[in-house]
Amino acid sequence: MTQPLDQQQILPALGELDDEAGEFWLDNPWNVGDNNLSAFERNRIMLNTTDGRFVDVSSLTGADIDSDTRSVVAADLTADGMPELIYRSSGGGPLRIFENRWPQQNWMRVSLRGRQSNSRGIGARLTVDTGDQTLSRELFPVSSFRSQMPSTVNFGLGDSTLVRRLTIYWPSGIIQEFENLPVNRHIRIAEDESSSADLISHVLSKRASDVAAR
Repeated sequence: MTQPLDQQQILPALGELDDEAGEFWLDNPWNVGDNNLSAFERNRIMLNTTDGRFVDVSSLTGADIDSDTRSVVAADLTADGMPELIYRSSGGGPLRIFENRWPQQNWMRVSLRGRQSNSRGIGARLTVDTGDQTLSRELFPVSSFRSQMPSTVNFGLGDSTLVRRLTIYWPSGIIQEFENLPVNRHIRIAEDESSSADLISHVLSKRASDVAAR
């Protein structure tokens, strides 16, 4: 459409349509009628190259299927710090799970327990400084169409072996900082805890030999 802001624009078809294949043309995309424009789109997986670009790796992942996926959730089902993708198609059918098989690297997962803020800490902003990079995340578990992820924050740390500083900006306005934290851990932090000693007492799980030996 050459004039997308003109809802009265009428554009003729660009060529012959194959009616047997179900092809159709909308003279005006603002007037869809009974036509379905949201079916059979292929899924896409985009790889963040960390240099400001994203690369389409859909065909390499196996997720490139025309199932009209609507509900997508990322969750670490294998406890290795590498979130899997769980999704469902708009036409129904079983849930599909795509296991994360990218090369294993270091990670950190954080769960929050609010006291002055809401109990899950939803809306909190977390920043991790590894020395080599600074990563920021917000705890906002709402995902795609009718989907919700676990109320956790995941950080992919690459080759970093230590988190120099973890800063949490709570919805209440409280700011907490923790220094020199180990990687490959799932940690839980309660609002108002102020020292690394308190934090480490809440280690929930770790990716170590005990997990790898399952």
